[in-house]
Amino acid sequence: MHRGACSLVRVSATPVAALAVALLSSLSRCSLLEPENSVVSALSPYFGTKTRYEDVNPGLLPDPEAPRRDPELLEEACTPVQLVALIRHGTRYPTTKQIRKLRQLHGLLQARGAEDDRTRAAGRGDLGAALADWPLWYADWMDGQLVEKGRQDMRQLALRLASLFPALFSRENYGRLQLVTSSKHRCVDSGAAFLQGLWQHYHPGLPPPDVADMECGPPRINDKLMRFFDHCEKFLTQVERNATALYHVEAFKTGPEMQNILKKVADILQVPVNNLNADLIQVAFFTCSFDLAIKGVKSPWCDVFDIDDAKVLEYLNDLKQYWKRGYGYTINSRSSCTLFQDIFQHLDKAVKQKQCSQPVSSPVILQFGHAETLLPLLSLMGYFKDKEPLTAYNYKEQMHRKFRSGHIVPYASNLIFVLYHCKNAKTPKEEFRVQLLLNEKVLPLAHSQETVSLYEDLKNHYKDILQSCHTSEECELPKVNTSDEL
Repeated sequence: MHRGACSLVRVSATPVAALAVALLSSLSRCSLLEPENSVVSALSPYFGTKTRYEDVNPGLLPDPEAPRRDPELLEEACTPVQLVALIRHGTRYPTTKQIRKLRQLHGLLQARGAEDDRTRAAGRGDLGAALADWPLWYADWMDGQLVEKGRQDMRQLALRLASLFPALFSRENYGRLQLVTSSKHRCVDSGAAFLQGLWQHYHPGLPPPDVADMECGPPRINDKLMRFFDHCEKFLTQVERNATALYHVEAFKTGPEMQNILKKVADILQVPVNNLNADLIQVAFFTCSFDLAIKGVKSPWCDVFDIDDAKVLEYLNDLKQYWKRGYGYTINSRSSCTLFQDIFQHLDKAVKQKQCSQPVSSPVILQFGHAETLLPLLSLMGYFKDKEPLTAYNYKEQMHRKFRSGHIVPYASNLIFVLYHCKNAKTPKEEFRVQLLLNEKVLPLAHSQETVSLYEDLKNHYKDILQSCHTSEECELPKVNTSDEL
């Protein structure tokens, strides 16, 4: 068996296995990180890229393992023959950088000690004091790692997709899965958790073995595909490391909308406004989202902000994503064309195999990456483009914008290409069709708003991208002529 292909080991229903089932069931009910009832905050729709998947798909809340079949999905005469899924990692811990900012803010609150004592003695409530006493449980080692809720995101997504496309995720096809991942632990661990979800689909109740015991190697790491932005020197130099590239983000931080929130929060927390800045305010807002997503608790940090504040802070997050991820500066979306090419190469191969009456060698391709993997690709494909760019100065005009990152790429977000083989087609061209799904909902085609396309028509629409993708040239910095002029 070739490396990276997964196959199931045989399982017998021994008494030991039965005991393991009972133990697993008991542990799942008692998990401290998995509350039985999902906690909801009025701020949840505004957390940007820190948004929980179930807040974008609330229909999953009653039964997160049950598939939600979009009525626009093809059926009957059309059979899915290949699925290529680009999946963002599940819920994660904050990064070390975010944790240190939170620690800085927490220190400001604890420094108010004498004032807090006077407030308590007077019998008055004080949100600042409550936050100073609220446990700061985040540690530097967490640094963006996948949390248990993130593993659950992946297991449940696997169960839903396997139920939605049973022929593709059949036990016979399990050995032909292809998994590719970013090198980041949260993505590698997301791939492993997805495989565990598939195991659960095939063996309900039995605890999954380690990936190695499934007779498969770990998901194949390919950062040139899944972290293409790290391999584009022009993007790194002109955007990522350029202090002026995010001008609109910095300008919005000092604009009237953010300054109003700054003054309000300083008053609520009873700290000098000069001790706060937009970055600390944003990390406080995200702490509400992290506590909600990771531990299922609504922390006092959520009480600092109202919905109007949340909309402004969401816009700040969206500005950063917009300008860095291929919508403002297009170099990042153009550099994603290699990933786009890779997807169509898989689809092309499947079409040719079916035309030759051969089985599709890789019915399911799963690629695990990041929000910054998905957003540039969606930009390249023409999605979520607003008539006017997002700037520091048009917040009110952009209240109904298409580009809302949390609604596009929440944790565990997924962009899926489904290739169908259709019987009774009148012409060979009509034999193969494609549908796109974003977060398990059919995504109308950007150029036609149709919910399905003939495969050849889709390739033809994107032929300029597919045929002119030269990332090495695109990402090369312009050469500086250092020769002296005569």
